[in-house]
Amino acid sequence: MSPHAQQISPAPSADPRAEIALRSFLDRTAAAHQYSASRRLEASGSGRQGWLDVQTQFSVASGFSYQVMAEGGSGYIRSRVLRSLLEEERNIVAENASTKVALSYDNYQFTPNSIDEEGLAVVTIKPLRKDRSLILGQMFLTEEGDLVRVKGRLVKNPSFWVTRANLIRSYQRINGVTMPVSLETTGQLRLFGSSALRMTYRYEQINERIVGDDEVANRVSE
Repeated sequence: MSPHAQQISPAPSADPRAEIALRSFLDRTAAAHQYSASRRLEASGSGRQGWLDVQTQFSVASGFSYQVMAEGGSGYIRSRVLRSLLEEERNIVAENASTKVALSYDNYQFTPNSIDEEGLAVVTIKPLRKDRSLILGQMFLTEEGDLVRVKGRLVKNPSFWVTRANLIRSYQRINGVTMPVSLETTGQLRLFGSSALRMTYRYEQINERIVGDDEVANRVSE
């Protein structure tokens, strides 16, 4: 028996296509893709709003970096929520901890369920430990095993300032590889109550290949 068999537990009434999609996804070798991208981050809470426009870069050699190009709104939102999110991403990369938060056998138990109305395989994901970047919820795959969406809640607060975080992270295939294109979260801000955040990506280069105008996958419709 595969040492990872216990991490896949099909539901009694699971659609076999969902299990096939999951195995296809998990059998792929995870790779870190070099990229440059602009991002728009927006958040609000208790009548306060803030936003950042940032330029981001990632490579295995140099890690993740970002530069704020423009910003506005609440200083609290910008520092405690938006910059905090970017710093968390930079720390994960700097600590070489990406594998510890990946959608893999090492971090999750997977339960394939059904094929939804979009034709996507629905898989329940359950973290094997508490970590502020692991998600209890569901992931959605094409029948070929491409990741489209992850939806759920973080099993541990992402920071002192943000609690009870629920999220939807969307992915699309760009230049032949699957990349995140948006993140939406709701949660609680200490001192200010409920909050909402949205981050969208616009890629310029992936793996040293320019993303052309015909690569509309990196443009998330409003």
